[in-house]
Amino acid sequence: MSFSSEVKQELNKNSNLVNKEIVKNELIGYLISRNIEIVEKKNIKFSTESDYNINRFSKLLTNLNINHHIEIVGRNFVIKLKKKDIQTLVEIKDNLIYLKENYINGIKEEFLRAIVRGVFMGSGSINDPNKKYHLEISFNIEENLNGVISILKILGINTKKMIIENKKSLYIKEGEEISKFLALIGAAKAVMKFEEIRIRKEMRGKVNRIVNCETANLNKTINASIEQIAAIKKLKENGKFNNLSENLKEIANLRLENPDMALSDLGKKLDKPLGKSGVNYRLRKIMEIANE
Repeated sequence: MSFSSEVKQELNKNSNLVNKEIVKNELIGYLISRNIEIVEKKNIKFSTESDYNINRFSKLLTNLNINHHIEIVGRNFVIKLKKKDIQTLVEIKDNLIYLKENYINGIKEEFLRAIVRGVFMGSGSINDPNKKYHLEISFNIEENLNGVISILKILGINTKKMIIENKKSLYIKEGEEISKFLALIGAAKAVMKFEEIRIRKEMRGKVNRIVNCETANLNKTINASIEQIAAIKKLKENGKFNNLSENLKEIANLRLENPDMALSDLGKKLDKPLGKSGVNYRLRKIMEIANE
C-alpha cells in the first residue's frame, strides 16, 4: 500500500462525524476537489480508485441524509448524487462547483481543517517520504485552488501554486510543512511514520556530510604529505638534508615515519611539542629549501 493510501485509510477510519458542521465542511472540501464533475445537468459524479476515499465520501453524505448511490466503472468507484441536494453548500454556475465567495471569512479553525481534509481526500496525494517529499492537491478551477491556499495560509501552512494548461494544483515539498499538514487534517499515525522517516533521512544526510568532509580533509592531508615526503627525499638524495637545522630534521623524519598523520598529531610527537601552524611552517620551509 502506498503512503498516500495509508493516510487516506487512516482518515477514513476517523470517527469525527458527530459534529454536523465539521461533516458539512469536509463534504465541501470533497465537492471542490478535482474529481467532482456535473453530468446530465442535474447530477454530480465523484470518481476515485480508492475504496477508502469513496467510503469516506459516502459516510459524509449519509451523515447529512443526502441520497446517493455507488457504482463501479472499470477500476473506479463512482458516487452519483443530485445537484439540488448540495446547492446550499457550494456555489454552482456554468456546470462548475465553487467554494462560496467569502465563505471562509470568520469561520472556526476546526471547520477550515475539515475543508482541507475533504479536499485532500477528494484529490490529494503524497509521495513515499523515503523517496522524496511531495504533497499535491488538484482542482478543476483556479478559484477553488486559491481558496484552499488561503485556508492553509490562515492555518500556518506554506504552499506553492502550479498552473500548467488544464492542471491546477497546490503542492508542498518541505518535510516540516508536510508533517504539519498531516497533523492538521488529523492523520496522527501518518505524522509519526513521516517524522520517523524524516529524522532517519536527516541523520543519514548528516553522517554523509561528515564522512564527505572527513574524506576531503584526509585527501588534503595525504596530498600535502606526498609533496612533503617528496621534498624530504629530494634533499636526502642531493645531500642537502644534513644541512637542515635540527628542528627541520626532526619534523622531516617524523613525516617520513608517519606519512598519513595530521599536522596537529605530528606536532605532539616532537621533543618540544608544536601546534598545527608551527608544524606547517617547518614543513613549508623544508619544501622551499628543496625547491631552491
